[in-house]
Amino acid sequence: MPTIALVANPGSREGDPDAVAECLRAFGAHVELFDVGDAERAAASGSDRLAVAGGDGSVAPAAAAAGAAGLPLALIPAGTANDFAHRMGLPPDRAAACRLAVCGTELRELELGWMDERPFVNVASAGLPAPAARRAQAWKKPLGALGYAAGAVAAGATASAVPAAVECGGETFFEGDAWQVTVAASGAFGAGARIAEADPSDGALDLVVVAAGPRPGLVGLAYRLRSGGLARHRRARMRRCIRALVRVPEETEWNVDGELVTAGTSHFRGETRAFRLIVT
Repeated sequence: MPTIALVANPGSREGDPDAVAECLRAFGAHVELFDVGDAERAAASGSDRLAVAGGDGSVAPAAAAAGAAGLPLALIPAGTANDFAHRMGLPPDRAAACRLAVCGTELRELELGWMDERPFVNVASAGLPAPAARRAQAWKKPLGALGYAAGAVAAGATASAVPAAVECGGETFFEGDAWQVTVAASGAFGAGARIAEADPSDGALDLVVVAAGPRPGLVGLAYRLRSGGLARHRRARMRRCIRALVRVPEETEWNVDGELVTAGTSHFRGETRAFRLIVT
């Protein structure tokens, strides 16, 4: 049985590090436990595999560390939405996820997105997704994944569009006010929303910009988000590229894999075959 370096986030919804470690040991693994911020040290520990137990925001740093070390990555979903795990078809149940982490043999090569020096596996978004995530924080504990829907409704009623200029491969394809600017790797976000066209294996990023318009039109935007058809919204523009530049005002709030980040103009790139995920 493999030795596993476990990176666990004690603040995640179901991510008690000791409980996850015991679950892995129950399937025969030797486990060394690391804090969620020690992914690089965990990857360098000499273990056979790196496992991460946490929400979406914990996955990318662990994936980057595992990829750099040449280790397979296992994911034990322990957040509220677990969008990346759902997108990859991974089991949501802790016991099943631990069994896969220990016994799984099939690996899938996946990309990483990079926002400057910050990796992401789902999306990085400016505009409405950031205030929606901020408002959802107060509701995640009582409502679970439904807290994201509540946050989206509140953001849609009060938030402002963001002025943006977006370049793909050195060519400007959008300039103006936008309800949403999203740079997608896997394309999963917001407890079930997705960009259906995003391929997490192709090494390219999918950029979707939704131009600002009348606020009642946000109802249609919400539907497109949930159905995977955001790129087909009448105000949406989409491009696929390896490198992108998004110019927004300084101190703009971004939602990056569910984590709120403050940044201005940012460079994006896709890294192909960045890590290998244990899938079966």
